[in-house]
Amino acid sequence: MESATVSVLVNGSPTKEFRPKRGLRQGDPLASFLFLIVAEGLIRLLREAKRASVFSRVEVGSEKVFVDLLQFADDKLFFCKPSYHDLLTVKAILRCFELVSGLRVNFRKSAIGVVGTSMLNMIVYSKCLNCRQMKLPFKYMRMTIGGNPRRTVLWNPIVDKIRSKLSRWSGRLLSW
Repeated sequence: MESATVSVLVNGSPTKEFRPKRGLRQGDPLASFLFLIVAEGLIRLLREAKRASVFSRVEVGSEKVFVDLLQFADDKLFFCKPSYHDLLTVKAILRCFELVSGLRVNFRKSAIGVVGTSMLNMIVYSKCLNCRQMKLPFKYMRMTIGGNPRRTVLWNPIVDKIRSKLSRWSGRLLSW
């Protein structure tokens, strides 16, 4: 099976292109580890933006925990104040990440959601990032985000999932 041609930067200059014969393929156990190492670069870019005071974190919960980035595998969730300045910072961080890592962000698969600002702002933000708009509440990894946590309807799918897992586990652990 042939793959794409690649080139390596040596002292900032690209070498002659070649076809790799060996390497990591999709599904290789090391591929996700390599992706985590590369994703560390994204964290460092965000940390530098916070240090330079060009990015605002969001406080959540009664304990006032600061949140700015959540990552799960290749999913990234940025949290910032609803400001055009912070949005441009996120866009710049993602562009720098693309240039440094060679990984391209697919904005057509990306979405933006806003809390505490107008729908007009969300339209402007989504056009700036060239991504779709997301309305609250939304599902992320089969869990509802942005719903009212005081309503049992929000928790029913989670409770049902736990019940089904527990019933399977207890069935295997009981002996005749």
